Amino acid sequence: MSGSQVVVIGAGIAGLAAAHRLTRRGARVTVLEASDRVGGKLLPGEIAGARVDFGAESMLARRPEAVALAREVGLDERLQPPATATASIWTRGALRPMPKGHVMGVPGTAEALAGVLSEEGLARIEQDAELPRTEVGDDVAVGEYVAARLGREVVDRLIEPLLGGVYAGDAYRISMRSAVPQLFQVARTHTSLTEGVREIQARMAANQQTGPVFMGLQGGVGTLPLAVADSVRARGGEILTGAPVSELRREPSGGWKVVTGDRLLHADAVIVAVPAPAAAGLLRAEAPEAATELDAVEYASMALVTLAYRRSDTNLPAGSGFLVPPVDGRTIKASTFASQKWGWIADENPELVVLRTSVGRYGETEILERDDTALVDVSRHDLEAATGLAATPLETRVTRWTDGLPQYPVGHHARVARIREHVAKLPGLAVCGAQYDGVGIPACIASAHAAVDRIHGDLTAVRELTANPVQSLHGGAGE
Repeated sequence: MSGSQVVVIGAGIAGLAAAHRLTRRGARVTVLEASDRVGGKLLPGEIAGARVDFGAESMLARRPEAVALAREVGLDERLQPPATATASIWTRGALRPMPKGHVMGVPGTAEALAGVLSEEGLARIEQDAELPRTEVGDDVAVGEYVAARLGREVVDRLIEPLLGGVYAGDAYRISMRSAVPQLFQVARTHTSLTEGVREIQARMAANQQTGPVFMGLQGGVGTLPLAVADSVRARGGEILTGAPVSELRREPSGGWKVVTGDRLLHADAVIVAVPAPAAAGLLRAEAPEAATELDAVEYASMALVTLAYRRSDTNLPAGSGFLVPPVDGRTIKASTFASQKWGWIADENPELVVLRTSVGRYGETEILERDDTALVDVSRHDLEAATGLAATPLETRVTRWTDGLPQYPVGHHARVARIREHVAKLPGLAVCGAQYDGVGIPACIASAHAAVDRIHGDLTAVRELTANPVQSLHGGAGE
């Protein structure tokens, strides 16, 4: 489709990655973004003069898409792994080392969770080897399945905070097939879950995966979409902000009509890279069945509280931060010690300490209705209880991500397949974004690449993603 006109609706990382791939293939691209900036959930900024992220702060490096895109747009020298990958879990009244030897909180042995679980909880894990097979069918909730095999304490004290950090969701609702596909595969083939986890671990060891699991960028991951946008423009692509799309219709000629404000665009193909509610509105006229499915996608809201302190006023524990299980009744769900996690923040700001907390999970509305001052106060209260930090911050910033994280309930994979089936009936149309194949940055980019391939007639990547969603891991603490 070299020389074709393609409109990309949405300038989050998925839309920008799609535009970048299109311009590399010679297409003429216009990106339309309703808000006043590009980047979506990736947001760089400053607090007390320090450059930080006010959105996602790390990207999975064991998948190639995000790191490769950063290199393609000239950010190779700014890629940096976390300075420390040692995190804690604040549970049962103390900060405890994050266990090793688990797959998204599911251990290969009971000993792996010693110190986090009670003696009763550890003993319950041992029963897994004697239990009869638990059927998972076409899909099953992570919490439901793991609790049946290993007991609720594993779910409540470890899986919940890990999955909550990725989806701000409820482990007892989240799809194992979509969110933790590795576990779903062993659940289908093994009677014992712990035996299956040990097999995953052995396979990973045999593959000798080396290097960091996660990667950041000097200046913040939020600078990635800015660099991608610059690359798109350098190749002749047009990016318009403040340009909400009011109409998307198929033309008799076979192309597409896109209306934004008083501007009418004609395109050979369109990629819809916006969240589910907006995508549903755009597709309702031409793909009503897909719109109905998208209407059913639920979202969770959350807020990030970023705080900057004088270094002389702080004495934080070592490590990158901590997670908080909901069962412990705290308000914050995690905290990242940003100055300790990212060496570039400490190097650029030696007299400052920056950290952040996150609040808000699926179904929690009361906490997010509080004003910014209240969210800062509750964050400081929990931080003092966890770490002893009682100093007054130099500056604070509350960033609200209303309906920021799509939920992946049981059956999510089937819904995504139905959406794509309906969209596929319309030539020159594709969808991508966090609501389909994974919420992490690599997953969004993989989704974007599959969408571009789809409008070029290549369904290989779409089929692969539908069959094997990209697992979105937790970045250590506070994501």
